[in-house]
Amino acid sequence: MAEAHQAVAFQFTVTPDGVDFRLSREALKHIYLSGINSWKKRLIRIKNGILRGVYPGSPTSWLVVVMATVGSSYCKVDISMGLVCYIQRCLPEGCGPYQTPQTRALLSMAIFSTGIWMMGIFFFRQTLKLLLSYHGWMFEMHGQTSHFTKVWAICVRLLSSRRPMLYSFQTSLPKLPVPSVPATIQRYLESVRPLLDDAEYCRMETLAKDFQEKTAPRLQKYLVLKSWWATNYVSDWWEEYVYLRSRAPLVVNSNYYVMDFVLIQNTNIQAARLGNIVHAMIMYRRKLDREEIKPVMAQGIVPMCSYQMERMFNTTRIPGKESDLLQHLSDSRHVAVYHKGRFFKVWLYEGSQLLKPCDLEMQFQRILDDPSPPQPGEEKLAALTAGGRAEWAQARQAFFSSGKNKAALDAIERAAFFVALDEESPHYDPEDEASLSLYGKALLHGNCYNRWFDKSFTIIAFKNGQLGLNTEHAWADAPIIGHLWEFVLGTDTFHLGYTETGHCLGKPNPMLMAPQRLQWDIPEQCRAIIESSYQVAKALADDVELYCFQFLPFGKGLIKKCRTSPDAFVQIALQLAHFRDRGKFCLTYEASMTRMFREGRTETVRSCTSESTAFVQAMVEGSHMKADLQDLFRKASKKHQNMYRLAMTGCGIDRHLFCLYLVSKYLGVSSPFLAEVLSEPWRLSTSQIAQFQIRMFDPDKYPKHLGAGGGFGPVADDGYGVSYMIAGENTIFFHISSKFSSSETNAQRFGNHIRQALLDIADLFQVPKADS
Repeated sequence: MAEAHQAVAFQFTVTPDGVDFRLSREALKHIYLSGINSWKKRLIRIKNGILRGVYPGSPTSWLVVVMATVGSSYCKVDISMGLVCYIQRCLPEGCGPYQTPQTRALLSMAIFSTGIWMMGIFFFRQTLKLLLSYHGWMFEMHGQTSHFTKVWAICVRLLSSRRPMLYSFQTSLPKLPVPSVPATIQRYLESVRPLLDDAEYCRMETLAKDFQEKTAPRLQKYLVLKSWWATNYVSDWWEEYVYLRSRAPLVVNSNYYVMDFVLIQNTNIQAARLGNIVHAMIMYRRKLDREEIKPVMAQGIVPMCSYQMERMFNTTRIPGKESDLLQHLSDSRHVAVYHKGRFFKVWLYEGSQLLKPCDLEMQFQRILDDPSPPQPGEEKLAALTAGGRAEWAQARQAFFSSGKNKAALDAIERAAFFVALDEESPHYDPEDEASLSLYGKALLHGNCYNRWFDKSFTIIAFKNGQLGLNTEHAWADAPIIGHLWEFVLGTDTFHLGYTETGHCLGKPNPMLMAPQRLQWDIPEQCRAIIESSYQVAKALADDVELYCFQFLPFGKGLIKKCRTSPDAFVQIALQLAHFRDRGKFCLTYEASMTRMFREGRTETVRSCTSESTAFVQAMVEGSHMKADLQDLFRKASKKHQNMYRLAMTGCGIDRHLFCLYLVSKYLGVSSPFLAEVLSEPWRLSTSQIAQFQIRMFDPDKYPKHLGAGGGFGPVADDGYGVSYMIAGENTIFFHISSKFSSSETNAQRFGNHIRQALLDIADLFQVPKADS
C-alpha cells in the first residue's frame, strides 16, 4: 500500500467531523519538482527560439553593433547618416525613462543598432539560402571540383561557421522546386522505355503528350501556387495520402524494423540492456529538446532539414475512420511496457531527475518478476493496432473513450515510446544462415500483439539482451530513426557501460515507486474485434518470407576500385539478379532523400534504366567481351548516379506526378495518363540504409560494432522488398522480403541471385574477393 500512496499527492475521507486531508509531502515534492522542470524546459525553448531566430547572429554580435554605434557617436562620427537623430526626434517626450538627452540618445542608438543587426541577419540568411540553392557541386566528378564550386563552398562555410543548433538552418533552406511538366514527362517516358514494347510505348507516349498539352498546364498552375504558399509542396500531401489515409494494416505494409549490433553483445541481461538503452534515449530526447544535436551536413557543408526529428518522441498515430492523425505531445515522463500479455506504466523521472540506468534496470526487472496474469482481453489488445485502421478506429470510439479503458489507453498513447519485453531470444549466428532472418521476422511483426504499432517506435528487448526497433513510418523516414539509434548504441557501449556481471553501473534506489499496472475492462464484443484484428495481422505476418544475410566477400572499399558509387553498384546488381530470378525487368523503386530542401522527405529513383537493362542483357547473353561489359556497366552506373542526384535536387519524377494527380482529383479533372502512372506496381522496392550519421566511435578501430540495418515488407504482392546496408569497407547486409502466397517470388532464391550478381560484376573488374 505504501507504493500506492506515493502515486497521489493527497487523499481525503469524509468523517463526522468533516473532510480530513492527509497530505503526502513526498508526492507534493515530486509535483513541485516536476513543475520546476517543466518551467525550465519552457525557458530553454524560449531561449533556443531566440537564438535560432537570430542565427547566424547572436546576442554578442548585437552588443558589438551597439558598442560600435555608441563609440562612433562619442568620436563625433555619425555612421547612421542622421537616422539616430531622426529616431531621437520621433521618441515621445515626457517624464518617462528617456527624459534626459543622454538617455534618449542611447535609446536611439540602440534602436538603430538593432535595426542594422536585424538587416544584417536577414541579408546573411537570404545569401545562405541563395548559396544552398546551388546544386552543381553534386554533378561534378570526384576530384574534379570546379573553381566556382570551391568558392561556393568557402562562402557556405563562412556563413555557417558559428556553431549551429539543430534547427538553426531551417529558415535558410531553399524550398523544393516544382519541376517543369515537359521535363517530368520526358524523364518518365525515358524510365518506362525499357519496360514496354514498341506498341505499348507508343500508346503511353500519346497519353503523355495529350496530358502535357491539355490537362497539365492547369494542374501545374495550382501546384506552383501551392509551392509559393506552403513550406513544401509535397510533404503534407505525402504524409496524409500515402500514410495517414491508408486503411491497410500497419504491420508488414508500413512499419519497418531496425536491428541491433549483431557481431558483439554488451550484456545478456535483458533488464540491464534495456535500462542503458532507455536512459540513452531520454538523453537524446533532452538534447533534441535543447537543440544541442548538430544538424546533419552533406559533405560536411550543406545542412539537411531536421524537421522530421520534432515528432520522434511522445508521438502516436491515432486511428480514424477515413484518415488517421499524428498526436504529438511536447513532453512525456513515462514509457509504456508490454510483457507476457500485461501493460505497465514506468516513470522515467524521480521529480526532475532522470532515472539512472541502474534504476531503470530495477524497474524493468520488477516487471519481469511480476507473476500476475493478464486481465480478460488484455493479452492480445495491441492486435488492434496491427489490424485494419477503420476497425481499430471504431473499436477505439466504442470501447476506449471513457472510464478505465480510456485512462489506460492514454497512458500508452501519451508515453514517450513503447517497450516490448519479449520472452524469445533471437540473435545472429554467422554459422546459422537462418538466424538473421528469424531475428528480422521477430522485429518486423513479432506475434502481432506484442508491439504497439501506432507508437512512433517500439523498443523490443529480447530475453538474451538483444534489441531492435519497430518503427511507424508516417512521422519520419528511416535516416531519422537511424540517427537516434546510432547515438543510443554508441552511448550504451562507449559511455554508459556495464559491470563485470553485466548489470548497469551504480546502485539502484529500492524506494522508487514500482511500475504501475494498467487496468482494463474489455467486454466480450471488444474481445471479438481484437481477435478479428489479430487474425488479419497474423495472416499478413505468416505470408511474409524474409531472407536476411551478410555478404562477406567484399564491401564499399573494393567496390570503389571499380570507379563507381557503391549504391549504383548494388542497384545494377539488383537488376541483374531480378532478371535472372524472373526473366524480365520491372518498375524499380529506390528511395532517395530531398532533405536539402525545407521539410523535404523522399523522392523515387527509377533504377531500371535503358542503360542498366542493356548491361544485364549483355551479361545474360554471355557472348560479349569483358571490355564491352565494363563499358556498359559504367554507362549504367553513370546514368544511375545522375538520376539519384536529380532526385535529390528536386528534379525527380514521381512526387511531381503524385501532386499533379492530387490536384486533378481536387478539381474533378480526369487524366488517363496520371491514373495509369499512379496504378503501376513497384515489383522491386529498394532502399539503402544510412549509417555513420554520428561519429560515436571509430569504425576502423571497432570493426565488429556493426548494426545489420533493417528491413520492410514487400510493396507488391508479387514483388520483392530489398533493404541493404553497405556496412563499412568489407561487408554488406541484405534484407529481402516477399510473400509465400506468390508463386513467382522466393526471397531466398532472389538473395542467392543477388550474391551471384555482385560476384559476377566484381569479376568484370577483377576485384579480388575474400573467401565467402
